[in-house]
Amino acid sequence: MSDESGTQDIPAGSPEGGPRPEPIRFFGTTWVDHRNGYALRRAGAAAGSLAATVASCLILRFAYEGLQIADTGSFVTVLVIAMFAICSALAFRNTWDGFGKRPDPARQASLRGLLAIGFVGSLLAYFFRTLAEAPGEKLHRQEYEAARREHEKRGARRTGNPAKKKRRR
Repeated sequence: MSDESGTQDIPAGSPEGGPRPEPIRFFGTTWVDHRNGYALRRAGAAAGSLAATVASCLILRFAYEGLQIADTGSFVTVLVIAMFAICSALAFRNTWDGFGKRPDPARQASLRGLLAIGFVGSLLAYFFRTLAEAPGEKLHRQEYEAARREHEKRGARRTGNPAKKKRRR
């Protein structure tokens, strides 16, 4: 598998030559031709991410009620609400941007805690992106098409079997 594009090359001599599309979570490779239940998978992924978002908000509501019962004071309550709101907004933006370009692994590692706190924003970004396409489909399609063009260019240069080539004398 190529580090840059994520497409997989099929070994030489295979019945299907060229790169294979990289599967997307929950969609496999149905994003290539939009067959085999692609629309149903998109609807299911959207419904699932929306349900997870609602469940997450209910859990956060219970946490808020726990702060109210504990009578921690308005400063702590405002601080916790602001933390979840800011982290959710940053997680939404980071997740949304990740659908359009490959994220930097070092940056992702440094943002892991923030993304964990802002999980509601990540779920919302996944939901909204699923309404338009499979999350990451545009990026994967660009990489797959580039890999196919490159493979076709390489194949066009080589014609015939070099072992059967007549030698010049």
